[in-house]
Amino acid sequence: MRISERIAVVAALAAAVFVAAPAVAFDGVTPGSQGDAALPVVAAPTGVAIVRKPAAPSDLPSSLMALADGGHPVAQWKLGRMYANGDGVAQDDLRAYDYFSKIANAHAEDSPSEPQAGIVANAFVALGKYYVSGIPNTRVKADPERAREMFSYAASYFGNAEAQYSLAKMYLDGVGMPQDVKYGIRWLGLAARKGQHQAQALLGQMLFNGDKLQRQAARGLMWLTLAQDSALPNETWIKDSYKTALAKASDDDRAMALKMLERWVQGRRD
Repeated sequence: MRISERIAVVAALAAAVFVAAPAVAFDGVTPGSQGDAALPVVAAPTGVAIVRKPAAPSDLPSSLMALADGGHPVAQWKLGRMYANGDGVAQDDLRAYDYFSKIANAHAEDSPSEPQAGIVANAFVALGKYYVSGIPNTRVKADPERAREMFSYAASYFGNAEAQYSLAKMYLDGVGMPQDVKYGIRWLGLAARKGQHQAQALLGQMLFNGDKLQRQAARGLMWLTLAQDSALPNETWIKDSYKTALAKASDDDRAMALKMLERWVQGRRD
């Protein structure tokens, strides 16, 4: 199947599920749903371009290079992350893209229950992020539609929370597609329930402020509290959102948020 046809299948299946779904609940999860069990299993995207074969720098372990060249997904992922982050090697997004592409091309149809499934899903997410903005001065150009395909596959087939959050943002912002708040909130709720802290923060903001959702200040504060506990040092928007909400919340809202947090923690333990 051609790439364009696979993209059409992805879009049609996703639309069929969401159009047929009941009303969206407060946190973006359909009432009575089983989370990812309600999502479509989409056709695997194919044909991710390998731009060039990465050379083997002398400062990389030969054993790691040998495993990656032999198609070992863990070794390919490790090398891809090293190049993406400049960890022990010169930062090179194009080489990182190449390694992530190898994983996606070889393992797109691996079972989500296989040990390497998390790595495969993360490779799709990494490729999606590259397609969002492109890689400057290379053949990898910005392609929001291709980015959506990568995120959609990782989100629905592998149930990857990072992909679900990225896909939610695209729907909410109307990037690469017409804006669709209902789809965006549903994906956002799925990611938040899996502990994706950026999704929790954005969902909390929307609920607390009544932005695109009915205002539920206590529940919004609960999500923001969870998010700020996991926020990275440079994610000041999450911490600032939490502080702002906490300052504006009534005593009743704070007490209710605390009860919700206790139930959340207990549910995670169970």
